[in-house]
Amino acid sequence: MSKFNRMHLIVLDSVGIGAAPDANNFVNAGVPDGASDTLGHISKTVGLNVPNMAKLGLGNIPREQPLKTVPAESNPTGYATKLEEVSLGKDTMTGHWEIMGLNITEPFDTFWNGFPEEILTQIEEFSGRKVIREANKPYSGTAVIDDFGPRQMETGELIIYTSADPVLQIAAHEDIIPVEELYRICEFARSITLERPALLGRIIARPYVGEPGNFTRTSNRRDLAISPFAPTVLDKLNEAGIDTYSVGKISDIFNGEGINHDMGHNKSNNHGVDNLIKAMTSEDFKHGFSFTNLVDFDALYGHRRNPHGYRDCLHEFDQRLPEIIAAMREDDLLMITADHGNDPTYAGTDHTREYIPFLAYSPSFKGNGLIPVGHFADISATIADNFGVEKAMIGESFLDKLV
Repeated sequence: MSKFNRMHLIVLDSVGIGAAPDANNFVNAGVPDGASDTLGHISKTVGLNVPNMAKLGLGNIPREQPLKTVPAESNPTGYATKLEEVSLGKDTMTGHWEIMGLNITEPFDTFWNGFPEEILTQIEEFSGRKVIREANKPYSGTAVIDDFGPRQMETGELIIYTSADPVLQIAAHEDIIPVEELYRICEFARSITLERPALLGRIIARPYVGEPGNFTRTSNRRDLAISPFAPTVLDKLNEAGIDTYSVGKISDIFNGEGINHDMGHNKSNNHGVDNLIKAMTSEDFKHGFSFTNLVDFDALYGHRRNPHGYRDCLHEFDQRLPEIIAAMREDDLLMITADHGNDPTYAGTDHTREYIPFLAYSPSFKGNGLIPVGHFADISATIADNFGVEKAMIGESFLDKLV
């Protein structure tokens, strides 16, 4: 019998809590990540008011310098710690895959100088559309459509760009290149980037609308990932006939592997919370695991180096937390974590190599406090332990600490 009948894991995408021990091995615009600290720098520079996460123990997580505006609780309602990544990467897929028990020892390929001509030519031949060569480099997703959207509207060319992540992104105005056509082109791009020298984690369709000077990306984004290279705890749960619910881009990140209930993509963090609550309150969801990704922190504010927006986004989530808790049953467990950092006060526009926070709460808790500092994959091992399935490649359960 499971200790917790249902477990709910929420990933606050990019909400790191301080540089990892090996952070200086990772760089951001030529600057080592050793001084990065997403939550710490937001708290210090623009203030942070997250009383509901603080109540769970966010301010109690061990740090060299306490979070400036998030006080420690003398009697928190949950358990807290921070977790370290062992995989060689600081991207979304690496973080999520490790959270589900995998160790990524060979990082995906990145293209700081743009994609090779061979890839662009193949996409042109398949699509019948030319590719704008000047956009073929690491680019802000909003800046690239500001710079090349007007040209695309005139010529119908493809805007293909990348980032510091191992991704190929194709931006297309929905009135010029219909969404279904964009998806087909992205599916072809996925088929030619499955092995080195172009092993990419994701192909991302980036539709947008509007007029020059006023372009807006739409919620019709689609991520085409590759399947994990080994079974994750999601797979173990699914094989055991246990419900697994995906909220947001989780299903994309795992290419659907191990997911048997998909609540769909999120239009925003708030929409994602709505979808999570919808799953939690469903009469059909009696036993199992839900896995939610809330991406706005990363996509809208981290990469755009907007600490004020990032702070407000954290405030917005914190204000929804009581609703999530109200949707819990007595024997539910809620876990809140992240997948990497993206310090909006730091150099460049890349993710940052950081510890991730971990908060746990259940209405059934009799105790509270700190869990020893561990690793991302310990989350999956704890889930596996709870539901009586085998763990994946790595991770150690802390289920016995949650009492």
